[in-house]
Amino acid sequence: MRRYDEQLANALVVLSPTAEDGEIEVRISVGNSTVLVAGLHDTKMPQSKPAHCDGSSLKLFSGHTDRFGGITVMSSEEPCLPSQFDQKLEASLTAWKEKKVRGLWFKVALEDASWVPSLAKNEFVFHHAKPGYVMMCRWLPVSELNNIPPFAHTMFGVGAIVVNSAQEILVVKEKYLPDFPHWKLPGGYVEPGENLADAALREVLEETGVKTEFQFLLTFRHMHGAMFGCSDCYFVVSLKPTSEEINMCPREIAACQWMKVDDYLNSPHTIETNKFFVKKYLECQKSGTGMTYESSVHPFVKRRMCIYSISSGQEQSLSEKNNS
Repeated sequence: MRRYDEQLANALVVLSPTAEDGEIEVRISVGNSTVLVAGLHDTKMPQSKPAHCDGSSLKLFSGHTDRFGGITVMSSEEPCLPSQFDQKLEASLTAWKEKKVRGLWFKVALEDASWVPSLAKNEFVFHHAKPGYVMMCRWLPVSELNNIPPFAHTMFGVGAIVVNSAQEILVVKEKYLPDFPHWKLPGGYVEPGENLADAALREVLEETGVKTEFQFLLTFRHMHGAMFGCSDCYFVVSLKPTSEEINMCPREIAACQWMKVDDYLNSPHTIETNKFFVKKYLECQKSGTGMTYESSVHPFVKRRMCIYSISSGQEQSLSEKNNS
């Protein structure tokens, strides 16, 4: 009995359709033997359907709902075979229109780029792209103004005025600007998620090898039509050097030196904008003014932030207010 039970436990039950619709053969295989147990005919047995089943049973895209009544679908979270995508998208669009969804967003990962032509065919447009994905969007309401915001359109750069105790300013010449050689302030673009002060410290260290600490924000320049057609904000800060030995970056910089402030202001190789920045620095040094910043947490979105302001030093700080 035990031997029989062991064999039965290892038995393989095979259901195979016959040539006649709805009829199923039931076979049990034990070892090398196969036995036909029964032939069943069940008119209620559903017929198999192709993988791209009709819209009534097709699973729709779910996505993430935002506070503006929009939905974002991420291909990395909701994979879909190219052969099924068109039908799934069409069914989802029908459902979203019935639910009065407003903005639709599809974040398409690079490996799912086959989705893009179908989305474009269904009136989705490119919103922005990054190395690993493209974001496409569509505004559904026909009687409401399209309120989808444009992608980020302003770039941030930072330049640093670094003056030592000998009244010398740290200046550089760019390697890839041979047609317009001039002494400029060390600096560069602010990286995503980077604070202005941190960006200035990093850029000065990378380009010149000089270590510094933040003193104050001096001024900024706002310009349109810069790189990639974006607007551009260039912030100028004052940094105090904590080292003076120069270790120039040959990859970006052609020359670097400490120069007397007066010589810099009178040099024909200094552009007027930089002369203006340095003059404002000297005014701030003389008056003891400048914009400093405080780190705090936004009371609503709970994100870290930096608030720059001219303070008398007698007011309660933002961090103290937010923590009280």
